[in-house]
Amino acid sequence: MIQVTPSAVQQLKTLLEGQPNASHKGLRVQIAKGGCSGLQYEMALDDRRDDDSVVEQEGVQFLVDPESASLLQGATLDFRDGLTGVGFHIVNPNAARTCGCGSSFEAARPA
Repeated sequence: MIQVTPSAVQQLKTLLEGQPNASHKGLRVQIAKGGCSGLQYEMALDDRRDDDSVVEQEGVQFLVDPESASLLQGATLDFRDGLTGVGFHIVNPNAARTCGCGSSFEAARPA
């Protein structure tokens, strides 16, 4: 399953602070078709679904749907706040190549 860094956990806590019903919400991390490399990451605050894989740390939840789980296996979700940008960032060992901006990728082909 996806690994989550302490900075990603802290940022999700911050995002949930002002949300109504925050205890029922988590950060959904999913993969959708699109972007210049074929697949792109999408993230949004969402409610947990019955078939989600859930990573829970320090009282917050990161949600991954079944279709995205295999493409995120072994990936790391981080939050970066630096000169090159601010936001959640995924390091994904399942990506054969990424686009220049890093927001889309092509999945590695199975051996």
